[in-house]
Amino acid sequence: MDEALADPELRDWLSTLRKQQPDTGEPDLATLRAPRYRPGGPPLWSVPELRIGARPVTSARLYRPGPERLPLVLYAHGSGFVFVDLDSPDRVCRRLALTANAAVLSVDYRLAPEHPAPAAVDDLFNVARWSARLPDQVGPVMPNPALAGDSAGGAIAVLAAARLARASISSSAVLLICPNTDLTLSQPSVSSKASGWGLEAQALGWFVQQWAPDLSPDTLPRHSPLHADLRGLPTTLVATAEHDPLHDEGVALVDHLRAMEVDACHLPHPGLVHGFLTLDTVSPAAKNAGDVLLRRLGRLLPRVEKDGSLRKVHPSPKATPLVAPIGPQGQ
Repeated sequence: MDEALADPELRDWLSTLRKQQPDTGEPDLATLRAPRYRPGGPPLWSVPELRIGARPVTSARLYRPGPERLPLVLYAHGSGFVFVDLDSPDRVCRRLALTANAAVLSVDYRLAPEHPAPAAVDDLFNVARWSARLPDQVGPVMPNPALAGDSAGGAIAVLAAARLARASISSSAVLLICPNTDLTLSQPSVSSKASGWGLEAQALGWFVQQWAPDLSPDTLPRHSPLHADLRGLPTTLVATAEHDPLHDEGVALVDHLRAMEVDACHLPHPGLVHGFLTLDTVSPAAKNAGDVLLRRLGRLLPRVEKDGSLRKVHPSPKATPLVAPIGPQGQ
């Protein structure tokens, strides 16, 4: 457990976590869902609550850094498919809105085990389809929303993006941060980083069981992105962390996407751990890496040019490697 970490602050945080984390036992759902303190995020121009659709109604929170016409990003939070609400990713969404200069719609999808797969994917897909019609509730936004997700939210985001593609609804980009893409949990990093890095493999297995209790060779392509048909996706950024049990399935997803002719870019993050995007108040390296990552997404999004025309950027994965630096000089 003495591998290099990105900075001393992350090392101290992880050391404390290891002392507090129980060695055995599956997670307790009531404890996971209990209210907890979360540092606030930066102020924004507008952060209204929305209720979208019917049967079921999906709650969402819209983050706008300004009143002008902006690209739209739909965000699916992580937390193992089973816990957190809109308050948990609030700081991440505020950072995303400011750093990428975009309107961000955080989706409060239904949680397992009460609502197993594909309920969360259904919710994100339905909100994306609704937002693609440019409803007045989101204010002035660009067409073709992007999708983003962290951890379990990464799985939900990429499956929803694939469903949008099959429905001929265009999205502008996909950002997956430490995504859970192989529900068989058979990639090597699940074993090599099984314990002591902030996400326990034992808990990971329990999370997957809650969300996809009927996992089988027949259902795997519907619920597990690494086994799914992902053709037709827009440019997709896949961010991985070195010390993460999900590291290898993120790398494998990039290969899977490229085999389907998707413009997929791998963004490795040496010295960081699972969920680094939420550790900006803990580690300067994690904050810097997150800022770099969110700016990358911002450069993919459609923009309004000074003459009123629309601009969209399509970077090639064969160009300069998209590696987010972890030092203080990262831009």
